[in-house]
Amino acid sequence: MRKTNLLTLISSVMLITLLGACSDNENETSSTSNTSENDVTLDDDMKFSETVSLNIPVYDRAFENWNVSDNYYTNWIQDEFGEQYNIDVNFVPISRGSEVTDFQQLLSAGNAPHIIYNYDMPLALSYYSSGVFQPLDLDEIAEYAPTYWEKLSGTIDQYGMINEENVFFFAERPDISNFVSIIRKDWVEEVGMEVEDLTSLEKFNEMAMKWKEAGLGTLGGGLTENIYNYNYAFRDWPIDPEYRALYSDLMVADFTTEDTERWLRNLSNQYHNGLINQEFYLLDANRQKTEFVAGRSGIHGEYISSNTDLFEATLKNNPDAEFAVVPPYARVPEGREAQGRANFPFGLIMGINEKATEEERIAVWMYLEWMSQPDNLFFLQNGVEGDNYTLDSEGFPVKNEEFDGESSLAMNNNKDYWSLVTEAPYFGSEELTHKAMESFWSPSGYEYIVDDMFKYQEQVVEYLKPDALFTVVIESQNRYQADLNALFQELYLKVVMAPEENFDEEYEAAKQRYLEAGYQEILDEKQKAIDEDKFLYFE
Repeated sequence: MRKTNLLTLISSVMLITLLGACSDNENETSSTSNTSENDVTLDDDMKFSETVSLNIPVYDRAFENWNVSDNYYTNWIQDEFGEQYNIDVNFVPISRGSEVTDFQQLLSAGNAPHIIYNYDMPLALSYYSSGVFQPLDLDEIAEYAPTYWEKLSGTIDQYGMINEENVFFFAERPDISNFVSIIRKDWVEEVGMEVEDLTSLEKFNEMAMKWKEAGLGTLGGGLTENIYNYNYAFRDWPIDPEYRALYSDLMVADFTTEDTERWLRNLSNQYHNGLINQEFYLLDANRQKTEFVAGRSGIHGEYISSNTDLFEATLKNNPDAEFAVVPPYARVPEGREAQGRANFPFGLIMGINEKATEEERIAVWMYLEWMSQPDNLFFLQNGVEGDNYTLDSEGFPVKNEEFDGESSLAMNNNKDYWSLVTEAPYFGSEELTHKAMESFWSPSGYEYIVDDMFKYQEQVVEYLKPDALFTVVIESQNRYQADLNALFQELYLKVVMAPEENFDEEYEAAKQRYLEAGYQEILDEKQKAIDEDKFLYFE
């Protein structure tokens, strides 16, 4: 079984239903095809002789009072990059919660940006199968984006080829993450426990029962949808690569394994004992945060940054609140390991819009090159020295918590602009990066949160593995994904909320419905690909 290289074979791809309309993409911003008869004209300073329009997607996460396409930093990009190269940079908002739909609609209307991206390879392959990408000339990238190419060439060579065509390019992904689960430390101690006592799921549920009896609140909870990595902690260790390939999938939920049965039994127990919000199925990420801030739940997970408002907002309602990081084994059944889904060794997966002209494509490479320069990247990540931050004695930026001026950063430190080149800041070594992240990722006074986050990540890093990647498109997955996602929500809620004595009966019936609705076909097609060694597993 191969364990390196990727996507050198895609033997059969289909136009998927979800993106069916995309192949009619008529990008109105492009006056010529990507096979323009005229050579690109640049002067000695790499400036286009005629203005080129460059349309860049940017995630819109609905931050209050933030216009993702028109703000201090988009204007700065135009002034510093666009004016220098005679490029008109336009930012196209893409909703983070419905990005596939947004891209589909833009492609169908002919208004799609010149870069089309996603974080998940199965979805990127779906875009590819719908014909919306153009093949890449790697020499062209190296010519117009040498700094970017030096950093990402290995990743592009290894993972970017499909059907013997170079299609994908990527953002860098340092081995670091800022997702953290926060717990009300004061609640834990009020019921006679310590955060360090939470060494298993059983201890975690014991604590939650004490919270309930003390009238403090619940664990919270929310609807499971779209990202299906809920049962990793309930799996056996060590990993069986073929089993992992068959049942691990962010696009379509695994609903038929013993791992999911264990997850569902625990969730049913938590629901019927009042340990989670009794209307958890109505809570999206924003409402889950609202419950935590209001003091009705004691657990909340999110990507932390220096301008995270979680702690300040909670303290307004609960002045005595104290916070800690949830230990990694707190939600792991006794006798199992803290397994999780590690990230793939790349960030955003990107392709060039099939209708982009040669000039527009080259403008993309020039934009990535400009953003790859340390000074430009640092400015986008930190803002204006003296306003947004000051430098400490070691040269690390320290955020000015009082600053609320024009150059204030978007939540998550402007990441949705600089994520085209990297998924996280990096300062040359793991030690220096961790030190710098205390400021970059922590609101003032909460540096210990980031310290503990790193400590816990290091404790369980051996149990975090990327999912397998198939080197063929799983066509049935594309065909049944939408229906199965809707059915999963219906079935898992029915099983969890049914009387506990009916669990076995309800779950068995639900499994059969799920298999018959298309999941069995997906499993069969995946198994065939596994038998033919058409998947990659990361050690």
